[in-house]
Amino acid sequence: MTGDTTPADVETAIRALEDARYAAMIAGDVDRFAALAHPDLAYTHSNAVVDTLDSYREKVRSGYYVYHRIDHPVDRILVHGTTAVVVGEMHADITAGGTRKTLANRAIAVWVFEDDRWLLLAYQPTVLPEPEPRR
Repeated sequence: MTGDTTPADVETAIRALEDARYAAMIAGDVDRFAALAHPDLAYTHSNAVVDTLDSYREKVRSGYYVYHRIDHPVDRILVHGTTAVVVGEMHADITAGGTRKTLANRAIAVWVFEDDRWLLLAYQPTVLPEPEPRR
């Protein structure tokens, strides 16, 4: 970021990084994902398990997590100084520990600007409630 960087510039960059990290997840490209992540990454899953960058990388490499499809609509991006918070949803078809699952989550991703680049520091999904049954 430079002194000429606007919040709109940051938002555009963060949207592109979000697309890149989800593309890396679908491709199973752990190295690409890791290049976008902060070394202190806290990656929380919708079942409350929290991975570090190393533990998450190992789970993807081993095939514990396989991402088949991910949609990630972004509601808004909050930019404050060197921190950007992405508020949105994550809908996905995955295999986790050998079990195929469909996920529907609200999600927050936190990006920080360090060493002249944006890095994913934290991710936190929350399971969306089931729709009310029709009467």
